[in-house]
Amino acid sequence: MTRASLEKQPHEVAAMFDDVAAKYDLTNDVISLGQARLWRRAVAQAVGARPGEKVLDLAAGTATSSLPFAAAGAYVVPCDFSLGMLAEGKKRHPQLPLTAGDATRLPFADGVFDAVTISFGLRNVQDTDAALREMLRVVRPGGRIVICEFSHPVWAPFRTVYSEYLMRALPQAAVAVSSNPDAYVYLAESIRSWPDQPALAARLQGAGWSQVAWRNLTGGIVALHRGRRPQD
Repeated sequence: MTRASLEKQPHEVAAMFDDVAAKYDLTNDVISLGQARLWRRAVAQAVGARPGEKVLDLAAGTATSSLPFAAAGAYVVPCDFSLGMLAEGKKRHPQLPLTAGDATRLPFADGVFDAVTISFGLRNVQDTDAALREMLRVVRPGGRIVICEFSHPVWAPFRTVYSEYLMRALPQAAVAVSSNPDAYVYLAESIRSWPDQPALAARLQGAGWSQVAWRNLTGGIVALHRGRRPQD
């Protein structure tokens, strides 16, 4: 697959996620060997939502990722650009205010959220830097961001194995459980081409976020990036 084939238009990516919505959570659990649940728990801890806070959960899909924030007493808004994902999420969690939205043009006023988070969705946004600036805009001064995204394993021998074997196996594993296995070919390639931990941190800083740091999960297969909007 060439780099050009990864540059899908937003409607193409949305359609792809519409196709996998029904079995998306199951597929993630299977192909991550159960690690997806541990990663979601790490995100919830990093966000540290408190009662009464407003949390924006971008690329929320079926809103599974939003449940820990609601359980903590926060007002959480699950937001996604895939109408198929949102429809599936509304069936499962009708109590949540699922909202359609493009991460590069968020349908929210300035400074209304205490925290914004996005898990495994930033690499699917057409303009990463625009999305990071939009997230900064909708968070109050002093508010926080947590990004959970696939990254680059820190141990070189394992990085080679991960890239050459695990990434090739991912689409094949998806065949058994996914409603659209071909979508996982795109997802595998998007993971391989995503910036490493320092590069993403630099993009956060370039978008205006301060106190940027990251923590590796599962040896760097996944990284949690954090930052804060500077006080005005």
